[in-house]
Amino acid sequence: MAVTITGVEPQSLAAKKHICAGWQLVSVNGHPITDVLDYRFYLTEPTLTLMLHDGTKNRAVTIRKAEYEDIGLEFATYLMDEQRSCRNKCVFCFIDQLPKGMRDTLYFKDDDSRLSFLFGNYITLTNLTDGDIDRIIKMHISPIHVSVHTTDPDLRCKMMNNRFAGERLSYLRRLADAGIELKCQLVLVPEWNDGAALEKTLADLTALTPALKSVAAVPVGLTRHREGLTPLRLFTAAESAAVIDALENANARVMQQGGARLFFPSDEFYLAAGRPMPAADHYGDFAQLENGVGMSALLKDQFLSALPIPTPPPRVAVL
Repeated sequence: MAVTITGVEPQSLAAKKHICAGWQLVSVNGHPITDVLDYRFYLTEPTLTLMLHDGTKNRAVTIRKAEYEDIGLEFATYLMDEQRSCRNKCVFCFIDQLPKGMRDTLYFKDDDSRLSFLFGNYITLTNLTDGDIDRIIKMHISPIHVSVHTTDPDLRCKMMNNRFAGERLSYLRRLADAGIELKCQLVLVPEWNDGAALEKTLADLTALTPALKSVAAVPVGLTRHREGLTPLRLFTAAESAAVIDALENANARVMQQGGARLFFPSDEFYLAAGRPMPAADHYGDFAQLENGVGMSALLKDQFLSALPIPTPPPRVAVL
């Protein structure tokens, strides 16, 4: 497989070698190029031999460069390939709950391991093959962000409406054993993957340390646009408190063994339970901030740090 070059930056290393738009990039140092991960991985080598096809014949071009220096090739899309869409039909999917009539891109469900590494998108692993996992391990693509939801195989298949969702959980162990860092999320749904199912998930994920770096638990979000979808409900205050307790109990067990806090309820759980938010230092480096974890604590901390420090009143000498 080859990718088409759509542009060449002026004065770049590629331009100086007279590489032209419209040519195809076949390989770099003998490695076939199929997408951006192949390209960026093999581009780090200081001496590159590019195999190109100019429309009539193959051309070999050698470029010498600094380790992370770009050579100036441009492609039709950032991924150099089509974005991979989600194969699941999750009962809680927020895209299925969007109103009609918005721009098309809002309805696209991505599930792309390349975006997981490059931009922190969460993937379910159901789009991956053994070959994809081999490539992640070979290139040490890390971290990978995984939507786990539950480690009960049958329940995962049911929640995601995908018969492969349960068996794909085995990829977590393969990645962890290879030293690939994992950041995970759990979308929790009352009477589905909370309670005993959540306890099992926390125990199974704990077993993935030290590769497991953090896990966010977020409550299912529901809109008024759920016509024809699986009936779901929100967490009660008591159920929200139970989720917080389950995660903190799991953290206590990890920390007793000398580990760091791994499991983080999103801010919504504290609000729904009527419990005070933890302080900012509870969240460490805010590894799950984009999942709504610690946003309130960070806002409070930043607000207080931005307040001017009061000037103490001048001392008056008493005669």
